[in-house]
Amino acid sequence: MSTDIYGGIEYRHPGVGGDYYEGEPWIATLDLWPLYDQVDYAAFGCLFGVRNNAGFRPLAAGRGLPEDVSSRLREQLEPWLSNGGLVEASWVTWAELAGLDPTTRSERFAGRLSWSTASPGRTSQRYVPADWPAEVTDQLGAPPHGLAQAESPVEWTAGEYRCRYEPLTVGTVLGEGTGWPHVFAVMKALADRFGDEAVRLVVAFG
Repeated sequence: MSTDIYGGIEYRHPGVGGDYYEGEPWIATLDLWPLYDQVDYAAFGCLFGVRNNAGFRPLAAGRGLPEDVSSRLREQLEPWLSNGGLVEASWVTWAELAGLDPTTRSERFAGRLSWSTASPGRTSQRYVPADWPAEVTDQLGAPPHGLAQAESPVEWTAGEYRCRYEPLTVGTVLGEGTGWPHVFAVMKALADRFGDEAVRLVVAFG
């Protein structure tokens, strides 16, 4: 069964604690889905520890909804969490995301390998260590020379198969072509105005 991500971006109102501001502390600005609508378990695991088969050390796993979550996101997510439609929630600040090292690697695997036949058909995918297991090399042959040192995706043809290998790093699972740069760009723009700790992404999975 597929696991999807829901949620949105919030900022902390600068008037919190002042005499003039009587609103809620955190304000929802934008839902996640216009910026990110993919299902990528490597990214989910890297950020939030959800479906973490790729073996990353999660940045912000299992935090639940913030106690002071904005009313908009609470109304959107809490009923689904209560009735089991969504099963897990968490949140992460822009300060934490901005501090990620893109070269950080999975603790279990070297890369993500996918292959398909030249004609339209099913694409197979699996995580692989630096030394590919025999069942992979029996089907695809030995990996291209230097693949273990690759820092960006590599594509090649092996017989009837079209192959693609992505190093399992923070930079590849959250970088260009993944949709996450759109999310991060909005968060950074808000952080430039309100501060890195005053912008956060609140999510739930189901």
